[in-house]
Amino acid sequence: MLSTDDLKALEVLHPCLHKRYSGVTTAILAVAPQMAKLAKTALVGLRWTVPGLPTISVNDVRRLGRSVPPAKPFRIWHARRNDEMIVGLLLKKLLGLKLGMVFTSAAQRKHKRFSRWLMSKMDAIICPSPDAASYLTFPATVVFHGVDAERYRPAEDRDAEWAATGLPGKYGIGVFGRIRAQKGTDLFIESMCRLLPRYPDFTAVVIGLATPQEKEWEAALKKKVQDAGLANRVIFLGELPENDVPGWFRKLTVFVGPQRNEGFGLTTLEAMASELAVVATKAGAARHLVEEDVTGHLVEIEDADTLTARIENLMKDPKRAQQFGKAGRARVLEKFAIQREAEGIYKVYQRVWNTKKI
Repeated sequence: MLSTDDLKALEVLHPCLHKRYSGVTTAILAVAPQMAKLAKTALVGLRWTVPGLPTISVNDVRRLGRSVPPAKPFRIWHARRNDEMIVGLLLKKLLGLKLGMVFTSAAQRKHKRFSRWLMSKMDAIICPSPDAASYLTFPATVVFHGVDAERYRPAEDRDAEWAATGLPGKYGIGVFGRIRAQKGTDLFIESMCRLLPRYPDFTAVVIGLATPQEKEWEAALKKKVQDAGLANRVIFLGELPENDVPGWFRKLTVFVGPQRNEGFGLTTLEAMASELAVVATKAGAARHLVEEDVTGHLVEIEDADTLTARIENLMKDPKRAQQFGKAGRARVLEKFAIQREAEGIYKVYQRVWNTKKI
């Protein structure tokens, strides 16, 4: 627990009030430690701990009262979800806390009226891609997500990492994320049912949570795999502990992002940082991340035939996949390092500090 003095010294608060781990949680956990190098930062309400970064409760925030940090005119409350905007506004309007309100809007869809009203109360809005910004009626600053290239790094010996799994074949191909139609898990399964019989050196893994509402859909996918005689070569690993996920990127050779709809698609960057070749649909920010025929392939959303063909390009030529993977990591280091994201967000904070009166 922070002392009163340490609590009052905080300049930036990152709320994460959802119990379920999600892509938004991943983004917060990645950028907050980097932000702590630029400003006194704390996570609010997070169930997952980050070494060296304090986590405080909403009640701790209430204890701040009308105080301000020593070197700033007010604190930044950086929300990523509607409920976090609501809590910040309640703290500010009802309890009088001195907060500058920043919101990251990643969704690529028309926002509902209530969401638009909440965003109208923000002092600044950040979007992780131009595509997300195009859905807003408010000014927004585009700051691309970054990835921690130390956490998501290449394997020293990918062949040995794969062999250690005990799974068949020499190479792994995988999809990461919630098991549901939005994520295109069924498109991945369709491609694997077509391709794996022709490429015995590959085994596929599906990593991600199926919520109770999606269990029946997941069961149908597993039955399709079983009916194709591939139950030992398409492995559903379920939701893994968050710390185990980077290790699985290091075991694979090809990453598939078959999403139908996506806010950003952080797993694509994580795969590239881990030196995986990428085949992704043009959902989220993929067209800004993947360089066609250099780091991987891009395909149209819902185009199962082209998705399968582009995956096959890499399965039949693993050395080419390895070349794409190396180019992908180089691209991440040049354009999508997590430090770059933190610096871009901090510039927005500085603008709010310099121009807003709270």
